[in-house]
Amino acid sequence: MTRCAVCSSHAVDAYQKIDDIAYYICGACGSMFADPGFLRAVEDGTVSNYRDTYWEMELRAAKERSYGSSLQRIAETFFYSRVPITHFVDIGSGPGYLLDAVATALPDATDMFYGVELFPPEPAFRSKHPNYKLCPLADVDQKFEAGVCIEVIEHLTPSMLDTLAKQMAQTSAPEAVYLINSGQPNYVLKEDPGYLDPHGRGHIMSYSLEGARRIFEPHGFTVIPLPGRHWAFLVEYQSKSTTKPPIEQLEARIWSPIPENAATLRDGSGGSLMFHAGLDSARCYLEHATAVERMEWVRSLQADIERVEGKFANKTLVHDISAETGSSIDHAGFFGRARRWVQRHAS
Repeated sequence: MTRCAVCSSHAVDAYQKIDDIAYYICGACGSMFADPGFLRAVEDGTVSNYRDTYWEMELRAAKERSYGSSLQRIAETFFYSRVPITHFVDIGSGPGYLLDAVATALPDATDMFYGVELFPPEPAFRSKHPNYKLCPLADVDQKFEAGVCIEVIEHLTPSMLDTLAKQMAQTSAPEAVYLINSGQPNYVLKEDPGYLDPHGRGHIMSYSLEGARRIFEPHGFTVIPLPGRHWAFLVEYQSKSTTKPPIEQLEARIWSPIPENAATLRDGSGGSLMFHAGLDSARCYLEHATAVERMEWVRSLQADIERVEGKFANKTLVHDISAETGSSIDHAGFFGRARRWVQRHAS
């Protein structure tokens, strides 16, 4: 019987075959994974995620992300951090284009940014940034307060991700925060069914938040959801995170950034574009999630009103209550006002 590659549960269902590789979904932790035999082949090098054909397809996409959405993810992370950032790392930097992009966007801060990559493309396609390192994260002689890991962990088996989490702990300052960008199962199931791809894109895993917790928490990290996104989450090392709901936690971080971090994004010779990109991007997703949460509450309230209203529509029940209390009860006005309020806020 197949067991979950992340949590070892037997509560596993077949998902589908993709390029002749079976994928499964775990009913316990929710993660999705390729056939365990295929995962072992990835670990022992029999199957490679990073052939030349991969980079031929990926280089253009890597540059588009680096000069677009990945810059937003960096800027957001400066808002999420609860400590001043002096060293920032791009984990799994690929060709290192994000270092080049951030050097353009934040020219006065370029020295604080590092990139590490184990399987780079050919030298002609690599960044020339001095902090682009072709080595394991643990070999970088530096402690980091923040970082990003963009479109990486879906390539890593649970054992490989556990090794990375251990190295992140070794190189993290207290309260270091990292934004992990990777499609979670809800993203695969509802937004991008073609995300899992064992041979072309090398996407062999889709980690759920619970799956991520099982791997990162033993190394001292707290997994913090990013509401409104099925493709990103935060991990914070030796976190002092409160028990507040994620939306409240993130609102506090976004609206009260560490002054030094805000200054890095806003006050350099490159202008304040990165400050506004980070703030607006973080707000956009969070406020959308807040609106969805409130709408769900309104709909649940409307269902409650209709259920209770239905009970009081029973004349026998109303008569019985009136007899017991010795007074007449007029619920129509209350329920009418409640219904109008719900309709206004649901429109």
